[in-house]
Amino acid sequence: MDFAAVGKKIKELRKNSGLSQEELSEGVCTQAQISKIEKGLVFPYASTLYQISQKLGVDVNYFFDIGTTPRLDYVQEVFEQLQIMRRTYRFREMIDIVKAEETNPLFTQNKKNLQLLLWHKGIYLYEVEHKKDEAIEILNQAVHITDLKGKVMQEREIEILLTMATIYFKEDINSALSLYEEVIRHLQVLPHLNDYTIKTKLYYNMARVLTRLNRLDESNGYCDEAIKWCLKKDSIFLLGQIHYQKGYNLELDNQLESARKYMEKALIVFEIQEDYKTVDFVREKIKQFSNI
Repeated sequence: MDFAAVGKKIKELRKNSGLSQEELSEGVCTQAQISKIEKGLVFPYASTLYQISQKLGVDVNYFFDIGTTPRLDYVQEVFEQLQIMRRTYRFREMIDIVKAEETNPLFTQNKKNLQLLLWHKGIYLYEVEHKKDEAIEILNQAVHITDLKGKVMQEREIEILLTMATIYFKEDINSALSLYEEVIRHLQVLPHLNDYTIKTKLYYNMARVLTRLNRLDESNGYCDEAIKWCLKKDSIFLLGQIHYQKGYNLELDNQLESARKYMEKALIVFEIQEDYKTVDFVREKIKQFSNI
């Protein structure tokens, strides 16, 4: 955002109104703060900007209209871009967005928005720079930055816990299990779930952890719950992976015919998604069952 342009416009309107910086600041903020705002060194809080606009005789939307103040949908746009980067594993592009916004007062002056940047910075530190401990530290900071202190954990915090658990899955399977169990407890008290994919990811990853720990029956239970959840939500998100996981569990349990059936269901989903790399892999697995 071009904060200098906002300050320049405020200064212009102030002078046209015949007001000094001290007169404009009266009842709003300090004269020094007005000076910094006009120089583009700081950006006013929304409440301060509203009071300034009232003193200058313009609607606060005037500043929005000239495109130099934060738009109400700006943070949402940043979130959506980061979400795309996260789901398509474009981690280097992700950090470019984070770096572009980490000095933006929209984020630095709002804990929830800053949390968004910290979350994705943590992902980048692990996936690109392979700094596990630093990534976990940043993600922990992101979870607690909103000062929960006994309050119900919201979806964003739960997703960050899932990110941490994914890191531990590769490094410390027991810590991953503990985090997934913590997420289950948080979801049980969450009044409403807006993003249904959170539960899908939880069930699928819980199944993977339990498979790694050779707790196959429990893993199959989470696979079954995940499949029911996907069908309830009319979603194929992770549906192929979940069927494959159930098939893999059955393969480990030497139930090869049942394993093949789940692999075939997984193959159908991967074909629909045009995930050809995975399609080839699953086809090869099914072929192996046919040769046994």
